[in-house]
Amino acid sequence: MQMHRQSLTAYGAPLCETVVDAPQPTGTEVLVRIARCGVCHSDLHMQDGYFLLGDGKQLDVRAGRTLPFTLGHEIAGEVESAGPQANVTPGAKVAIYPWIGCGACAACKADEENICTAPRHLGITVDGGFATHVLIPHPRYLIDYAPLSPSYAGALMCSGLTAYAALKRLSDRAARAPLLLVGLGGVGLMGLALARALYGSVPYVAEIDATKRGAALAAGAQAAFDPSDPGARKALLKASGGIYAAIDFAGSDTSLNFATGVLAKGGKVVVTGLIGGAFSTAVAMFPLKAMTIEGTTTGTLAEARELIDLVRAKNIGPPPIAERPLAQAQATLDDLRAGKIVGRVVLAT
Repeated sequence: MQMHRQSLTAYGAPLCETVVDAPQPTGTEVLVRIARCGVCHSDLHMQDGYFLLGDGKQLDVRAGRTLPFTLGHEIAGEVESAGPQANVTPGAKVAIYPWIGCGACAACKADEENICTAPRHLGITVDGGFATHVLIPHPRYLIDYAPLSPSYAGALMCSGLTAYAALKRLSDRAARAPLLLVGLGGVGLMGLALARALYGSVPYVAEIDATKRGAALAAGAQAAFDPSDPGARKALLKASGGIYAAIDFAGSDTSLNFATGVLAKGGKVVVTGLIGGAFSTAVAMFPLKAMTIEGTTTGTLAEARELIDLVRAKNIGPPPIAERPLAQAQATLDDLRAGKIVGRVVLAT
């Protein structure tokens, strides 16, 4: 059986189709026939081979990855075959938790595989979902997603999970006043829907793109601000009285500056975005404002299961999702890089 892939064959170059024999699962391994795979902003960084650190510096992430390589980590599909020690039913429709760890480091032993020191993350360190098939090491990473669509279920494994894990870190402050969400791409729009379901309050949003601000307002945001507007900070402070809880889904120097600039005393910003840049502030502002800046990346396997249960229980609808064929993987990356995508695009095989 052959496996078709849209492969990274050189960093900074367009993806190319490659065809190989599908792997045969052994032991506890499971081969999943992919139905949908979301396209995430982090796929751009993997294609480039670096993250921007500001001041002209880059974090090189090309090491340890054999080319051709398959990107993609927001995966949902159907069990095709399994090794003899894998207790799983062929034909089962599953979302795949992609943030798989080594199982031996301190983070993995604390059930935090998403921050493993020697990760086996799908589409990041091992082949992922821009393909017709993917090999999973154990059925514990498979999550039943019925009655959700495969496109939504796959997107929940990164954009949804990232937003959910960040929101959980703000639970104590979310009770004080509405949250602020900065950056309304696919993850930010997912965060908007989840915030309303989790905390019952309607968040404020900040986004430089007018189309995305409109999408956020259509999805129920309390008010939308343009951070590039010189009057936006004052207007948001007037409307909110100061923000106690914010999530920076963009992760740039300008987005984090805006988020910290509207914090009330005791406020907290959780940073999940990876656009890049360098951030600095006066050290005295940490005690004077009693503020917290915290980073987080994706979420745990337990949180992924919690998220699927929450979406089912509260009937949380998806953000805008468009489906494209797998062959349009590179065109989708180009559109994402150009800021042309509102919500999420998922690739269908």
